Amino acid sequence: MPLRNYLTPTGVERIQREVTWLQHTERPRIVAEVSWAASLGDRSENAEYIYGKKRLRQIDGRIRHLVKQLSKLIVIDPVTQTGDKISFGATVVVENEAGDERVFKIYGQNEVDVEAGVISWLSPVAKALMGKEVGDEAVVKTPKGLKRYEVVAFKYEAQTPLGPNPWLEPST
Repeated sequence: MPLRNYLTPTGVERIQREVTWLQHTERPRIVAEVSWAASLGDRSENAEYIYGKKRLRQIDGRIRHLVKQLSKLIVIDPVTQTGDKISFGATVVVENEAGDERVFKIYGQNEVDVEAGVISWLSPVAKALMGKEVGDEAVVKTPKGLKRYEVVAFKYEAQTPLGPNPWLEPST
């Protein structure tokens, strides 16, 4: 993993929401379960206690990992990007050799959603596309051989804001 990671404001918000949920909802719930299990007596054969302590270590590790990631982030809002070349935050329309079009959004590692066409800026496809202009060919080395894409168009657009935090706010 590189020393720095690029992320969009939406990606940062997603991480912050997870940290908040872990710290204020999930961890206190597990602490209560561990306290209850400890009150039952013998901890050496107490599965609830042992599992709860393990889950607390996992939660604490995840919180540390996310906080460390947040401290090393470079936040780039796609709408502030300009220029004639593809870079982080671009929504890119490409055409493959068969003439099929695909759309890729080049965002941060934590934002990847293959089904929605969101790829990491570190992915082979993104690396091949970055620095290209409309009309350029991008060549991607894959396990099945080389794939060629022609850049049809690209733009920098605002992201869809996140809805209510499903972890913290009950659905109606």
